Amino acid sequence: MDRTEESIFKGILIATDGSKNAERAASYGMDLAKVAGAEVQALYVISTQHAVTTRTVKGWSEGFEECLTNKGRYAIDNVEKLGKEAGVKVKPVFLKGIPADKILEYAEESNIDLIVMGTQGLTGIKKFLIGSVAEKVVRHSRIPVMVIR
Repeated sequence: MDRTEESIFKGILIATDGSKNAERAASYGMDLAKVAGAEVQALYVISTQHAVTTRTVKGWSEGFEECLTNKGRYAIDNVEKLGKEAGVKVKPVFLKGIPADKILEYAEESNIDLIVMGTQGLTGIKKFLIGSVAEKVVRHSRIPVMVIR
């Protein structure tokens, strides 16, 4: 694909959780962005899925959220580093909520042409995970999704 004004991918969302698979997906997404002349938005969602459980242990939820925030900063930093190496503009985005829902909402609201993400996240349970965030995004997205294994 030549870098032209007619590229179908002008805005690429790289959803990351900092896992090795997400880093591999970010690399693919960055290569595509470079070729397409697209801008990248790197998204990390601070998950609130288990917030009810963590609230039962006094003080633990703040520490848990801080840990997730630090992991998110590291994950986004890695995507920004890839962008710098490729000469691709990267906008960091941090959101809080249920990861699949936030990925879908943000992509639809932000003029995104392609969502790039990995199949396996931080929990490492392959079948369960492809059945959760990545699968939910693939099933419900109105925007094309590239899932990297």
